[in-house]
Amino acid sequence: MFICVCNAITERQVQEAVATGAASLSDLEAQLGVGGCCGCCRDTATDYLPGGRYAGHVTEPQSDGAFDHEAANDPDLLPLQVVAVSRG
Repeated sequence: MFICVCNAITERQVQEAVATGAASLSDLEAQLGVGGCCGCCRDTATDYLPGGRYAGHVTEPQSDGAFDHEAANDPDLLPLQVVAVSRG
């Protein structure tokens, strides 16, 4: 899932930044550019910081740098199938 559409910052990137020490929105902005454009992502990004709504979802990366759970934008997940719907 994208957290910051302006800068194409994903949930996984925010989680990694938090797991490696980002503790404030300023840290995320400095490391990733989150919140530097339109600002719509600031509230969501803040939810991943310590004390935030999704703080418990942030996990330590494994030795290979991967996380132990799938993110919405995981390339290994199968793509959605689009089904055409006729109107008429």
